[in-house]
Amino acid sequence: MPELPEVETTCRGIAEHVIGHTITEIRINNPNLRWPVPVHEIQSLLPGQKIIAVNRRAKYILLDCGNGHLIIHLGMSGSLRILKQTIQAEKHDHVEIFFANGTVLRLRDPRRFGAVLWTDQLPEKHSLIASLGPEPLEDKFNQEYLFQMTRKRQRSIKNLIMDAHIVVGVGNIYASEALFHAGIRPGKSAVRLTNMDCHRLVAEIRRVLTQAIAAGGTTLRDFTDSNGKAGYFSQELFVYGREGKNCLLCGNSIKRKLIGQRSSFYCPNCQK
Repeated sequence: MPELPEVETTCRGIAEHVIGHTITEIRINNPNLRWPVPVHEIQSLLPGQKIIAVNRRAKYILLDCGNGHLIIHLGMSGSLRILKQTIQAEKHDHVEIFFANGTVLRLRDPRRFGAVLWTDQLPEKHSLIASLGPEPLEDKFNQEYLFQMTRKRQRSIKNLIMDAHIVVGVGNIYASEALFHAGIRPGKSAVRLTNMDCHRLVAEIRRVLTQAIAAGGTTLRDFTDSNGKAGYFSQELFVYGREGKNCLLCGNSIKRKLIGQRSSFYCPNCQK
């Protein structure tokens, strides 16, 4: 599943190709995504509009069209690509946005868990976005905030930082990596974290996500960026997917444990 770094990479990849360009046509080849695509609204309201900005909130891509916002989610397997209009759409290209300069932005989503929605209100007031927690790279997500969020919560710290109502965009891979570098076991009860634990964890979440964004996101089977080029952050993973291999820091064997029905990887020596 594309996570925050992959979505951020996608936003940056498409921004230079769509901002300032005029939409000429919207084609909906399959409206049956996670939620039905509002075909009539976007086909009637968007032609003639220019893309003013490309933003991201959590894993939602926000295209500011002047008269409202397209809200795009990549789901489990979605990707956005900028192509020449002469290139024919393929089976899983469900939504196409055509521009006056001869390019097309295509949403490809084989599993159809993604979404294309429309709002003429501020996107932060949309029901899917309004209750989300802070962005992990913004000032509101800090040591004090995380420490307060861990109080009286017995759930595992890994599940807590993966909860989008607590903080957005810390997916399974990045949670495992940040916890490793912070020296905290993923199954540790959140309430047991000290203030210093929270300080280290916030710093590592920021560092891991920042590095992943710079690297183009973690390479997953279904993810490619807007140019069709896979990210390469997976080459830098310390624990995720490395069960049975030697820890790159201490040499002990990496372990795997199911936490919240997700595989969690950790070093029993480096993480306490």
